[in-house]
Amino acid sequence: MATQYKLTAEMRDDMGKGASRRLRREHKIPAVLYGAGRPAWSITLKENELMRNLQEESFYAAIIELTLDGKPQKVFLRDLQRHPAKPFVLHADFQRVRDDVEMTVMLPLHYLNEETAHGVKMEGGLLMKTAVDIEVTCLPKYLPEYIEVDVADLKLGESLHLSNIKLPEGVVSTELSYGEDHDQPVVSIVSPRAEKVAEEETAEGEEEAADDSSEGAEE
Repeated sequence: MATQYKLTAEMRDDMGKGASRRLRREHKIPAVLYGAGRPAWSITLKENELMRNLQEESFYAAIIELTLDGKPQKVFLRDLQRHPAKPFVLHADFQRVRDDVEMTVMLPLHYLNEETAHGVKMEGGLLMKTAVDIEVTCLPKYLPEYIEVDVADLKLGESLHLSNIKLPEGVVSTELSYGEDHDQPVVSIVSPRAEKVAEEETAEGEEEAADDSSEGAEE
């Protein structure tokens, strides 16, 4: 059963950087609530309540019950603005959720049997993940916390693509809806040598980009 998350909020009228700083001194976080064909509202959240929930991965892909001035409503966390150097949140964006309207969200991938995959355990390969999350579309009632990818039978030299992932009922891959040419690989088992070559090519590309940037600066 999916974890039930709850937040409490208050409406706010004061705007601007000065007002936001005052709120943070009071251990509150400025936020905005929008969507569902209704006006956007500026709100404030309790800092300790939000920060506690942000420690859980499933919170980022959950329908949240937000009680605003005593009235509960369903929302989804759309964006966070974090301080670049300090461990606190500067601002949050929440979108209202309607039961009859599909959502498009990013969900984390949970890989199963990584160490015992055939290509790893029996053939000495290395598991290479090319995706840690995927975009899906579904009605709120079908939204899962994450998507599982079982790599138990994956052999050396093989890959799993988006089309190979078994999605829960009512959930579809947003990327695949654009066509078969969007069927991207999400995980492969490669030989140690192949991974080393890939790392070397990446390093060379980064060095070339740095050189080009330096030359541009000199000009």
